[in-house]
Amino acid sequence: MQSVIDKINAKYKKPHVVDVKSGDTVRVHQKIKEGNKERIQVFEGLVIRTSRTKSHTSSITVRKVASGVGVEKTYLVHSPLVVKLEVTKRSKVRRNYLSYIRARSGKSARLSGVDFDRAGVNAIPEVKEDKKEEAKPEEAQEEQKESQKPEEVEDKIEEKTDKAEEQSTESKDTEEKTGK
Repeated sequence: MQSVIDKINAKYKKPHVVDVKSGDTVRVHQKIKEGNKERIQVFEGLVIRTSRTKSHTSSITVRKVASGVGVEKTYLVHSPLVVKLEVTKRSKVRRNYLSYIRARSGKSARLSGVDFDRAGVNAIPEVKEDKKEEAKPEEAQEEQKESQKPEEVEDKIEEKTDKAEEQSTESKDTEEKTGK
């Protein structure tokens, strides 16, 4: 039985999130609201820390160097403001927290890359929001077919044949008019 806290956590957790690890170079698309306007800002950098990966409060810290100044941002992965997470490069690291990267610059700050399936990692399956409309089981569909009265089925067949005859006579009339 789920506790109340677990139910609330599940409610606010995104159903599918990209698996991000320390050492990944990611592109984070964040929704920013300025006055009445909304825009998407992209921040690309190295993930130096991941925390609470299984929780709805999981976060990542992304670092990049802009104009010679190190900039770090921490994002909540399940936040509605984080529109998209995209892994562009994956590196080999043996730690979760890469604090030593802050003290390094240039060639010494490089990490060795690892081959990975970029499309497979970034692919997120579409989630249908209409859970109310579920497909009916085959048994229920068969019961509906059997429950129709034979008279109703015959009426439907007659209606279809009448429509087909009307269409064929209309097509003959148009052929005669175009032929003259």
